[in-house]
Amino acid sequence: MSRLGTLGARLYRGEVGYDFVGKRKIWYGISILITITAIVGLAVRGLNMGIEFSGGAVFTTPKTSMSASHAREVAESASGGHTAVVQELGRGGLRIQISELGTKEALPVQEKLAQELHVKTDKIDTQLVGPSWGEEIANKAWQGLAIFMVLVVIYLAIAFEWRMALAALIALIHDLTITVGVYALVGFEVTPGTVIGLLTILGYSLYDTVVVFDGLKEASKDLTKQTRFTYSEIANRSLNSTLVRSINTTVVALLPVGALLFIGGGALGAGMLNDISLALFVGLAAGAYSSIFIATPLVADLKERDPQMKALAKRVRAKRASAAAKADSEGEQKPQDVTPQPRAEDSDAPTPAAAGAGPRRQPTSRGRGRGRPSGKRR
Repeated sequence: MSRLGTLGARLYRGEVGYDFVGKRKIWYGISILITITAIVGLAVRGLNMGIEFSGGAVFTTPKTSMSASHAREVAESASGGHTAVVQELGRGGLRIQISELGTKEALPVQEKLAQELHVKTDKIDTQLVGPSWGEEIANKAWQGLAIFMVLVVIYLAIAFEWRMALAALIALIHDLTITVGVYALVGFEVTPGTVIGLLTILGYSLYDTVVVFDGLKEASKDLTKQTRFTYSEIANRSLNSTLVRSINTTVVALLPVGALLFIGGGALGAGMLNDISLALFVGLAAGAYSSIFIATPLVADLKERDPQMKALAKRVRAKRASAAAKADSEGEQKPQDVTPQPRAEDSDAPTPAAAGAGPRRQPTSRGRGRGRPSGKRR
């Protein structure tokens, strides 16, 4: 068996473990710091919304040797200073996006690009997206996200309890905030593919959290009938038992997504893959982190406020204090029960040799032969 498999088996049996729940304040501090950084990035830089949300024009050129930087300069000068986003396509063409560009402003850009490429104007494919359509798409995306969150809370409240539902909701908002903040800091364009990626990673994060919660639900059955463990300790044991599974699932999920982001979008230049791959990569990592370091410790925090769990923790502490006092008492009494043996030189008692001294017994005459008397026969 591999080392990781052996470790997973020992974690599942509770032979080893890490105190995730006991150190929850550290994880809370790290999450708050990351969230604040994401919010600051979002407030300062904002999101680079694609034309599907803000409206604009998309120009697709045929195969050309024009560089992306030159095409950007041409498009921005022809559009009157609007920012252009240029992506290289696999077949050798260029895709030029200019947000907030109307029909009248799009025609000069199309003609200028055709002039620079030495092709006819109709060879430059132009697609216009109105701002009202983009706003409608954005509203639908927010509505879908809100409906998803509500359904998640209702399901978890029915399947588990309201504390777990609340912890899962906080973990999902945590993952969403971090992912959106990374998009703001990196400056990647937000497209419908980004929204799909966000919904996907929320579903993954929820799956990982539900796996941990299901193990916690089984482990905490009839918890108040015993006095060995508190709820936080049971939650930590349950979390450790599914730790290797969560790590394996996350690594396997991140490998193909990382290939899309770093190889497809970076090395191969397929920039359109960045829209969904960045959301998936950041969201999967954040979801794995939140399910281990945020969701379960939050449940333990909320559960420990329950009167029954407070009483259980009090009984557990009392039993452990009693056991510790008993062990100390036995440790003090045990040396007193051992009576030291006196040494011969420290005692006035006779030695064994002296104790055996005294009048000698006369040897009996029956020691020889078979009952015959000693002496000569007469």
